Amino acid sequence: MPGSALKKDSEPLSDGDIVRGIAAGDRQAFALLMRRHNRPLYRTARSILRDDTEAQDALQEAYLLAFRNIGKFRGESSLSTWLTRIVVNSAIARSRKISRRAEVIEIGADPDHHKDTAEAPMDCQASEQPEQSAERAELRRIIEKKIDDLPEAFRTVFMLRAVEEMSVEDVAASLGIPEATVRTRYFRAKGLLRESLARELDYALEGAFSFDGARCDRIVAGVLARLDEVRPKPG
Repeated sequence: MPGSALKKDSEPLSDGDIVRGIAAGDRQAFALLMRRHNRPLYRTARSILRDDTEAQDALQEAYLLAFRNIGKFRGESSLSTWLTRIVVNSAIARSRKISRRAEVIEIGADPDHHKDTAEAPMDCQASEQPEQSAERAELRRIIEKKIDDLPEAFRTVFMLRAVEEMSVEDVAASLGIPEATVRTRYFRAKGLLRESLARELDYALEGAFSFDGARCDRIVAGVLARLDEVRPKPG
């Protein structure tokens, strides 16, 4: 294919343009496809595997599979739905492999071998104050943990519907389940999350504005340091 599929009157390429470019061997077109779909597909894999590294590996395998089978994409569904289906299958296969591997792992093996690694940022964000950044990171950690704790069937549906904002129809097509099941699982997932986050909030409020620990120590020390400045009034 002469030139690159990326050059088309400086207008964003349609999914059809990208698919045709990939089928013709244009690697830049494939790179564009990955950049366009990386975030939602990574989150889909992550929702199944609950491990950043495993999700990244599953996504890479899914991309390679998509590249080899790009000629089979007929446009009967959207490209994102077709890719999501491949990623879901890749992640499920990897999850099963991990489960089998866990069954035979030697006693005494390093329990942190498959510990989650920090997710690499996929978007550049404006700089923020360290305190704001820390608060945002902590809130994100709590929410991600609560989503991770959802049963797998609910978790994946919730990620696709709430986080990626896919339609009920596209989620059903991606997961191969009825639309009614998508609605039921999504409703149940939201209910479980509300309950879980409410419990987290109640627990946090119990310790809010506490004078225990360092705060208490600072106040006591500050007052004691100034005692010499005051004299009790005679009775």
